Amino acid sequence: MKQTVTELLDAALATLQSEGVLPADQTFTPEIGHTRDKAHGDYACNIALVGARAARCAPRQLAEKLVAALPDSTAVDKVEIAGPGFINFFMSTASAFEIVGEILSEGHRFGRNDSGRGESVQVEFVSANPTGPLHVGHGRGAAIGDSLCRLLDANGYRVTREFYYNDAGAQINNLALSAQARVKGISPDDDRWPEDGYRGDYITDLAQAYMAGETVHADDREVTARADPDDLTAIREFAVAYLRREQDLDLKAFGVEFDVYFLESSLYDEGKVDATVKRLTANGYTYEQDGAIWLKTTEFGDDKDRVMRKQDGGYTYFLPDVAYHLDKWQRGFTTVINEQGADHHSTVTRVRAGLQALETDIPEGWPDYVLHQMVLVTRSGQEVKISKRAGSYVTLRDLIDEVGRDATRFFLTARRVDSQLTFDIDLARAQTNENPVYYIQYAHARICSVLRKLRELGVDRGLSELAGDLSLLTLDEEKELANQLARYPDLVANAAAQREPHHLTHYLRELAGQFHTYYNAHKVLVDETAMRDARVSLYLAVRQVIANGLDLLGVTAPEEM
Repeated sequence: MKQTVTELLDAALATLQSEGVLPADQTFTPEIGHTRDKAHGDYACNIALVGARAARCAPRQLAEKLVAALPDSTAVDKVEIAGPGFINFFMSTASAFEIVGEILSEGHRFGRNDSGRGESVQVEFVSANPTGPLHVGHGRGAAIGDSLCRLLDANGYRVTREFYYNDAGAQINNLALSAQARVKGISPDDDRWPEDGYRGDYITDLAQAYMAGETVHADDREVTARADPDDLTAIREFAVAYLRREQDLDLKAFGVEFDVYFLESSLYDEGKVDATVKRLTANGYTYEQDGAIWLKTTEFGDDKDRVMRKQDGGYTYFLPDVAYHLDKWQRGFTTVINEQGADHHSTVTRVRAGLQALETDIPEGWPDYVLHQMVLVTRSGQEVKISKRAGSYVTLRDLIDEVGRDATRFFLTARRVDSQLTFDIDLARAQTNENPVYYIQYAHARICSVLRKLRELGVDRGLSELAGDLSLLTLDEEKELANQLARYPDLVANAAAQREPHHLTHYLRELAGQFHTYYNAHKVLVDETAMRDARVSLYLAVRQVIANGLDLLGVTAPEEM
């Protein structure tokens, strides 16, 4: 339907250009959107407001000329001009249901487009330090990042998923010291415990595995424990591999996979950090003060210059980040999206400043960032703060074990990324209409149940089979369902462009609500075959869109519940 409106407006614009009302050498592209209030029609366009200056007349006057120039179409019942010059289109009932055939024809491809034209996009997300189990914040990043990748793929981009392991620095040394303390029988309540040591039960498990001489397989390596309590280097190597494997298992349980695992240590091993420092220095953007080396980030919009190398010779965290992002650029990724926690907000300015100071061809404002806010986990109205496994925080695995992967993924993407999220365990476990993921999956399962009942009646209806006379669908609820289905492709495009997967969760909840209302009010298995088949066709279209939308969230569409 939207394409029909576009074609009608394009024809009207061409007519006015040929008549000299609009300049023939100027391009006018109508932007058409769904109306929020059906009293204003199904679609609205602001082209008259945009083109009024070129036409040298008031927007409403141009709107009147455009409406008069619209070709006749059976797809449109009427056209109205509203306010200062908005053009509102009321689509005919027959045209509203054309979307049903389109959905059933395209199946799982419905809603996908090729607007990305195969452009390579790298999305870095999770990127947790390999020092412990993934916490719920990492889980939110995993859910958002993976859904964003799925959305970009649905829009025709070639997506690379990347996980950056901070396997170098002070936190890794603290991990090694913590594991060594456990190996030697020292507990966290002992005065000899490392000041910044990790205290969760997983450290005990790690220490036992090390002393047992276990072999662990992490993405790019196999490490066998030396079982030597005094070999801190061996303990460090084993601990990192052990926890990388643990995080990989958590992510697999969450249905998240990566194409590339990048190690911070490789930047040092391959001399890329030193090369970055030399280039920044050669470009004149560094200076020494108080025994440290500083980067002139104020020249690129930062509020103050930043220490790049500390007095002890170690680098601050953002310097290897600059080297890492230079590596991304050199790998050919002109579009990079970093999905991270909001605590990385200060990193954005510093990394971008460092990249500009390198004076390569990296554009300003590169890379893009999607920063999510924290997650508050509650049970029975009270905050849940700790996990026995982790010791001081709720882990992603805790949530998966409590409520399942589907609910965990849905809930962690259900709000804007820049909004704090409260994860209500009781709600996520509930099998009621108040639980949004249950409510949506139940709509899908209900339609599958109707198909099973049809088979019991001897009617085997294919999932992509369009049957019945759709002109028999005259109820307002039926047209509203069709209109909601027609919104799905735009939603997929906009959610990717805005980097906001939560639009999918809201859309699916609304679609499921409309379906349940219709299902409860009107029987589908009626005696009149043509009406029954038409309603089942509408059901199948709803089923397909729910399945497609849930898939973009990494959530299953069950046939029975």
